[in-house]
Amino acid sequence: MKSCGVSLTTAAVAFGDEAKKMAAGKASREGEEEPLSLTVEEREALGDMDSRLFGFVRLHEDGARTKTLLGKAVRCYESLILKAEGKVESDFFCQLGHFNLLLEDYSKALSAYQRYYSLQADYWKNAAFLYGLGLVYFYYNAFHWAIKAFQDVLYVDPSFCRAKEIHLRLGLMFKVNTDYKSSLKHFQLALIDCNPCTLSSAEIQFHIAHLYETQRKYHSAKEAYEQLLQTENLPAQVKATVLQQLGWMHHNMDLVGDKATKESYAIPYLQKSLEADPNSGQSWYFLGRCYSSIGKVQDAFVSYRQSIDKSEASADTWCSIGVLYQQQNQPMDALQAYICAVQLDHGHAAAWMDLGTLYESCNQPQDAIKCYLNAARSKRCSNTSTLAARIKFLQAQLCNLPQSSLQNKTKLLPSIEEAWSLPIPAELTSRQGAMNTAQQNGSDNWNGGQSLSHHPVQQVYSLCLTPQKLQHLEQLRANRDNLNPAQKHQLEQLESQFVLMQQMRHKEVAQGLHKSQSSCLSGPNEEQPLFSTGSAQYHQATSTGIKKSNEHLTLPSNSVPQGDADSHLSSHTATSGGQQGIMFTKESKPSKNRSLVPETSRHTGDPSNGCADVKGLSNHVHQLIADAVSSPNHGDSPNLLIADNPQLSALLIGKANGNVGTGTCDKVNNIHPAVHTKTDHSVASSPSSAISTATPSPKSTEQRSINSVTSLNSPHSGLHTVNGEGLGNSQSSTKVDLPLVSHRSTSQIIPSMSVSICPSSTEVLKACRNPGKNGLSNSCILLDKCPPPRPPTSPYPPLPKDKLNPPTPSIYLENKRDAFFPPLHQFCTNPKNPVTVIRGLAGALKLDLGLFSTKTLVEANNEHIVEVRTQLLQPADENWDPTGTKKIWRCESNRSHTTIAKYAQYQASSFQESLREENEKRTQHKDHSDNESTSSENSGRRRKGPFKTIKFGTNIDLSDNKKWKLQLHELTKLPAFARVVSAGNLLSHVGHTILGMNTVQLYMKVPGSRTPGHQENNNFCSVNINIGPGDCEWFVVPEDYWGVLNDFCEKNNLNFLMSSWWPNLEDLYEANVPVYRFIQRPGDLVWINAGTVHWVQAVGWCNNIAWNVGPLTACQYKLAVERYEWNKLKSVKSPVPMVHLSWNMARNIKVSDPKLFEMIKYCLLKILKQCQTLREALVAAGKEVIWHGRTNDEPAHYCSICEVEVFNLLFVTNESNTQKTYIVHCQDCARKTSRSLENFVVLEQYKIEDLIQVYDQFTLVSD
Repeated sequence: MKSCGVSLTTAAVAFGDEAKKMAAGKASREGEEEPLSLTVEEREALGDMDSRLFGFVRLHEDGARTKTLLGKAVRCYESLILKAEGKVESDFFCQLGHFNLLLEDYSKALSAYQRYYSLQADYWKNAAFLYGLGLVYFYYNAFHWAIKAFQDVLYVDPSFCRAKEIHLRLGLMFKVNTDYKSSLKHFQLALIDCNPCTLSSAEIQFHIAHLYETQRKYHSAKEAYEQLLQTENLPAQVKATVLQQLGWMHHNMDLVGDKATKESYAIPYLQKSLEADPNSGQSWYFLGRCYSSIGKVQDAFVSYRQSIDKSEASADTWCSIGVLYQQQNQPMDALQAYICAVQLDHGHAAAWMDLGTLYESCNQPQDAIKCYLNAARSKRCSNTSTLAARIKFLQAQLCNLPQSSLQNKTKLLPSIEEAWSLPIPAELTSRQGAMNTAQQNGSDNWNGGQSLSHHPVQQVYSLCLTPQKLQHLEQLRANRDNLNPAQKHQLEQLESQFVLMQQMRHKEVAQGLHKSQSSCLSGPNEEQPLFSTGSAQYHQATSTGIKKSNEHLTLPSNSVPQGDADSHLSSHTATSGGQQGIMFTKESKPSKNRSLVPETSRHTGDPSNGCADVKGLSNHVHQLIADAVSSPNHGDSPNLLIADNPQLSALLIGKANGNVGTGTCDKVNNIHPAVHTKTDHSVASSPSSAISTATPSPKSTEQRSINSVTSLNSPHSGLHTVNGEGLGNSQSSTKVDLPLVSHRSTSQIIPSMSVSICPSSTEVLKACRNPGKNGLSNSCILLDKCPPPRPPTSPYPPLPKDKLNPPTPSIYLENKRDAFFPPLHQFCTNPKNPVTVIRGLAGALKLDLGLFSTKTLVEANNEHIVEVRTQLLQPADENWDPTGTKKIWRCESNRSHTTIAKYAQYQASSFQESLREENEKRTQHKDHSDNESTSSENSGRRRKGPFKTIKFGTNIDLSDNKKWKLQLHELTKLPAFARVVSAGNLLSHVGHTILGMNTVQLYMKVPGSRTPGHQENNNFCSVNINIGPGDCEWFVVPEDYWGVLNDFCEKNNLNFLMSSWWPNLEDLYEANVPVYRFIQRPGDLVWINAGTVHWVQAVGWCNNIAWNVGPLTACQYKLAVERYEWNKLKSVKSPVPMVHLSWNMARNIKVSDPKLFEMIKYCLLKILKQCQTLREALVAAGKEVIWHGRTNDEPAHYCSICEVEVFNLLFVTNESNTQKTYIVHCQDCARKTSRSLENFVVLEQYKIEDLIQVYDQFTLVSD
């Protein structure tokens, strides 16, 4: 096996040579130990080992020999690095990273990878390095960075041998991040790949089904689960998990009818699941919930007992047991169960609420208030407003009661402080006579190891911690690193006492539960008492991973990370249905043998369940305690300790030996995101565009810098200077905030008309036919690959605050001559103007906007389809969550369809309703001051919700020239640069229709209708005309700042390209992002320049028409190709086929701009080379290439699997070729499906001679 970008064998030989030299130079020294060395056979064996073997090498079973070899190699490499004082080739560090990764020593692997990154300028060419780095980040739940590393691998090497594994892990991470569309795509890409993977196809199918369930697409999930059950030889663990999911879904969702019917389906599913896996504590718990909901109390207790017996202690289970006891009028037993729940999870809102309800029912309002306050403090509490009202009501009651009545009242239950430290009551331990035979048979296991009953009560009390002590314990844990010796000793004592207390309580309650089952009488069918949110609030975390065969794996529901029980205090991270990102703990250092069997906790109405016990990943999705949330830069690398060899650690992180004390443990500097300087044309690097793009270089400006921290994904300067170079050199020896180190940024700019860049077709083909080593051409005309594209950072220096609300460039037209004045075109397309508002355009050109009015549209085509987005009515400059409690970026809307006629009725009724509301307001207010006061109150109330629901009619297609002939003809009155079709419009040369881009789309709006934040497809310009009668409000950010908005989206768990988001203006102001804000009135045309970010909200009732335009400029082409490459990196389809368009431009357009010509010519060069190389490789392999040709107006082709553009050579399945349906694949997806392509035919659409002719005839013309 050859490594990607690094020759391991060569480096190993070099290692042997250097080792021999050192041995020879030091042989005469007395007492000098003989250096470690590797034999020739060992070097050859190591030459085949890199990160691609991770998960496929069995070190713990039959791989002892391999493990020994890897360990020896690590010691040899470390010895060499130490003796050479770190002055070795970068490949040594890369190999060291691979070996440590295979040994699952992730901290050392990350350190070695970091050092390789800092030394190797073109590290991005090494796919094995990127893959290994991604695996390390994945292990530490640094998903933000793992995603970037894995995407880089697929970008630089789409045929990477572990692409299936990458897609699997990307699917898991996007699932956790709630980016469900991306998750589904990557799972599907993994499923079609026939290469080996650490999960089976059945397990991947399960993830897809569970993804539907997580999105609440229950019917799709049910269908996918049932289809999976039909799979032959389905592993028992997968079968058990599928049945468990089906059972829980039927229990929660209205899939089959009323409660009794639901349970009649749910219970058999869960029973079948337990037949497949009798040891699933989660299935037993779910079964108990089902029995409880239909009043089968005895069966519910049996199931809960089995759940506790089969799995670790769960706050959810104890909470449900408490509810069951409370329903049976056993308050003391219920109290003990609730106490167990909240001691297991201090933030378990449902248990606190149920406990408060219990105290209320026992007429103890003071204790009830304390419990409700604890529930309200929980981050997972979903009904804080209801709780607040209840607390206020109880407090008012207490104020009205005389003090004497409170003091003299007899308490039915101990107070919360007393209950926290009381031993288990006798009721739970003295019911021997009621036990049935089945329970007696299981008593050995249930009561095994219980010796606490022999302890005196005084000793039990000594083990208990009061709430004050527990709070003190939490404070000490939070400040563990800053404690003095006395405080550390106190912390140790409290932790020991806490552990003993938990063990005592759980065993005693378990014993009491076992003994008291038969004494429980049948009770009411409803499981939850008054004011309860449910016996448990369920949430779920993703912990899917490749693990040892004897370990279990759990799956996510709401993708909320759950607590690993590294800390005894926080065993759960229950949430009230919310969706959060991964959180990191400062204390929990992942270990190779860590157990991941978290309990699930979710709402009664949330069906998703996370206990899918399937065989998992070698480096799994860990769940970390929510102890420390990710830092503001969103996704710093995990902080690691390397204590076994401080000197080596120092070399790995670039420290001088003198700065490392013997025996010290220094934190390894991790690869952090850095800020880079944007040069003249520096945005995302793109391999098909040889434009002025900044090529990131990880070389530090000062290689001698101490404690230097390099960046993986943004290797540019953190401190800026005018010329684009910065200085950043921290010499801090302690880890506080790791500094960012600057890097030089070298540009790849095409020399004007140089032979090496624009060769003749003969030179290109000659280079393709004379490959160099490893099949790669060594000719200079076939330029090397460019690094993966990166978003630009905010321009430097930042704008002052008073420049962040700039005036909008506006042009006022008085007549037709003004509209056709050439400088207007130049002004609009000037890159310095991100947006231009052309005022009075309709009047100057005498456009009949009435043709686009709602009335005319209904008369013309009343049954025409309208896409409807259901949204919440909010202020234009704000975006609140549905509860109105906080401002957010996420801007969700539900999609449906209707007709123009029906939406017109809605639009009219909305207007009439508004008129009625205005009339009512006028009658209610007598004077202006009262009106202002009420308006302010309404505004405040509106911000806090509930928000009114509105419907936005969007993406109405007006491309049919027969249906919309009058409307489309009217638009020909526009100046040429703004028309839908013109010779100077790049989109007119695509050769086929791209709906909404080179065709007109209509938008029908009511006040508040929102078009969320976005850049236009492939960064093309856009034209938008307001038909009226109402106004629209626009928000615009220049293209230079799209990287900043992309960062904000990532921080808010949003996909910049695919999600719906509405920026928080306060965030943009703090980040020094300028925002243009203006009103578009009827008849105004808004020109959005290439790459401009914008979002729009309707102020009144209005219609708008819009389409895209591609000016024939270097800036437009450059930005379009860059977005094409960025889309490829992010696995997003590009609506504009830029390769196809570039060849059509070469055929149809005479270019006089040297920059534009060079970019197009370079794109043609790359594609011509790829076509010829691929064709010759297919012919050499004996694969026939069949001539197919193209028809007029035939659309460009995209891969049906990964959605990348496929040009010229189409890989079509035999079946679709026979049926003439032509399901197209790219070469990489075709080989993943069928390695030897035996199931595919290759169709050729262009003769190579025709492409050569187009290439040679495309020349620069003079003005």
